[in-house]
Amino acid sequence: MLAGELYDALDKQLSDERLKARLLIKELNDSREDQVEYRLRILKELIPHAGEGLWLQPPFFCDYGYNIKIGDKVFFNFNCVVLDVAPVNIGSRTLFGPNVQIYTATHPMNHEERASGLEFAKPITIGNDVWIGGSAVICPGVSIGDRSVIGAGSVVTKDIPADVFAAGNPCKVIRLLAED
Repeated sequence: MLAGELYDALDKQLSDERLKARLLIKELNDSREDQVEYRLRILKELIPHAGEGLWLQPPFFCDYGYNIKIGDKVFFNFNCVVLDVAPVNIGSRTLFGPNVQIYTATHPMNHEERASGLEFAKPITIGNDVWIGGSAVICPGVSIGDRSVIGAGSVVTKDIPADVFAAGNPCKVIRLLAED
């Protein structure tokens, strides 16, 4: 799975690991706003490779959690989904609007392979100081460069370089971002 090869998602070990993550996610999503320490304990177990200052606003959903590597001071707004079948690397100070979807999981294009039930995944990398607008979808295998901004509702199907504003479906570079 982590090598990007076809795998069986119903494998017992993978199913057990997803169940563990789902139970933690249920606890997180059912927690109250004033249960800050409780949420932090859940997040440390769910996403062990998170830097300092992760702010994740429930509800939140992921497949495994342990394939997500997060820098410092990252913010996820309400209702984000990270299908972390392959590694998802997120740089520091990156912001996610509500309903952002990050998909490493994918399926074979060939219908016979797809009918076998096997699937595969491609890693995603999101740089430092990136802002991803609400309801954006980040597709398998994509990289987004440092300091870039992705417009709300965009579908990112290809790599986006650093220091640009990109938007649309499919997401395309609209303009370079000027330095302050």
